[in-house]
Amino acid sequence: MSMNVGASNDGPLLEINTTPLIDVLLVLLIMLIITLPAMTHAIKLDMPGVGKPGEVPQAIEVAVDFDNVIVWNGSIVGSLDELELKMRDAARVVPQPHINVRADRRSKYDSVAQVLALAQRSGLRKIGIEGTP
Repeated sequence: MSMNVGASNDGPLLEINTTPLIDVLLVLLIMLIITLPAMTHAIKLDMPGVGKPGEVPQAIEVAVDFDNVIVWNGSIVGSLDELELKMRDAARVVPQPHINVRADRRSKYDSVAQVLALAQRSGLRKIGIEGTP
């Protein structure tokens, strides 16, 4: 605290004592920190089950070229209907194979989305998207 000595000032005091304000804000901040619940973010993941030892699931490569040609494990697929038949056959295999979809950066989004939608409708559960460098 400060005092004015010697000078007579009949006007109002222009300085505000901010010490009580800071004390109240610190108490409120501490109360807020104490009362906040612990933040626990849970993400549900479907982890693959443990299969037979030595059993390696098959991986199928599906590529969408820049001119929207679909390639299934190195062989060209003529139409989306043929691709759907291949995907339905792959969905029946136990254990279900991994489907890795790789799209050329110049391919249309619509054709890649159709391939992914076909894979999902066919009953395939292990679908991955490969990135291109």
